[in-house]
Amino acid sequence: MHMADALLSPAVGGAMWAGSLGTIIYCAKKLREKMDDKLIPLMGVLGAFIFAGQMINFTIPMTGSSGHIGGGMLLAILLGPYAAFLVIASVLIIQALFFADGGLLALGANIWNLGIYPAFIGYPLIYRFIVRQNASPQRITFAAILSVAVGLQLGALSVVLETKLSGITELPLSTFLVLMQPIHLAIGLIEGFATAGIVIYVRTLRPDIVDDLEGVKSLSPGASLKKVLVAMAVLAVITGGVFSWFASTHPDGLEWSIEKIYGKPEVPQRANQITENLSKFQEKTAILPDYSLPSKGEEDTKPSWPAVDPGTSLSGLIGGIMVLTLVVLFGIGIKVLRKHKEKM
Repeated sequence: MHMADALLSPAVGGAMWAGSLGTIIYCAKKLREKMDDKLIPLMGVLGAFIFAGQMINFTIPMTGSSGHIGGGMLLAILLGPYAAFLVIASVLIIQALFFADGGLLALGANIWNLGIYPAFIGYPLIYRFIVRQNASPQRITFAAILSVAVGLQLGALSVVLETKLSGITELPLSTFLVLMQPIHLAIGLIEGFATAGIVIYVRTLRPDIVDDLEGVKSLSPGASLKKVLVAMAVLAVITGGVFSWFASTHPDGLEWSIEKIYGKPEVPQRANQITENLSKFQEKTAILPDYSLPSKGEEDTKPSWPAVDPGTSLSGLIGGIMVLTLVVLFGIGIKVLRKHKEKM
């Protein structure tokens, strides 16, 4: 559900940038007030895993479409909403800058659509409400599926509304909605099951991570995170390095919806100075565009499956390391600011 710049006007794109930046600052402030420093490495490893997980599109049966995890709800359950939003923002920043996945003008919208709804609606109003009294595997599964589905529905709705408000495409509102909402409901149900499975597994290793339902988590003193960190790190490496070869070749839910209306998975970019400058900048920063090695000439572009590609594996590993580094820097910065405030 990564939006391209072609869907957004500079005004709408700028407004979404402002909203997402404001939320990042708000989340950093909340974590500065009260954050367990042991969460920092966990944030980094989970960010690397979400980066790898978003590389893998899974086929939606009988549709010709595919989807990938958003990861916002998993992050919110394991880290709390504020840390989760910073991590999903880090993932999307790395994707846009270094892998040309999602436009730079659309980056604020993508952070908002994939981060706000799971962190600040799905987690506190649905997941936490359902499991507060009884965090059984059955309740965790039901809560995860419902909250992920609602979060993706709201995110898909936002994509449609942001596109409509931009007024630069010929995508009709009603048809776009009718296509976007059901396909993202299917994607949400699959992601919900995957989220529940990972949460239940992490709970067997460190119950306090899952059972602490506060906005800013406080981990049990003296308890080690080693098992969780190793498990998620291994999963991130395998997912990005190997499982990414088996990603579906079908267009994702957004591209599929556009193709049903427009005949192509992408709409043409309307020329304006802002998007042109951002596009040129992205071309310079994208070291592995589309998660592959730069092409040296004309090649057969027909997709194959599985796509055993060293460029894909390299992208998964490098991207995961980049996300982990950025998230840890976020965490260290917040830690330094907190200590500076305590000294004042």
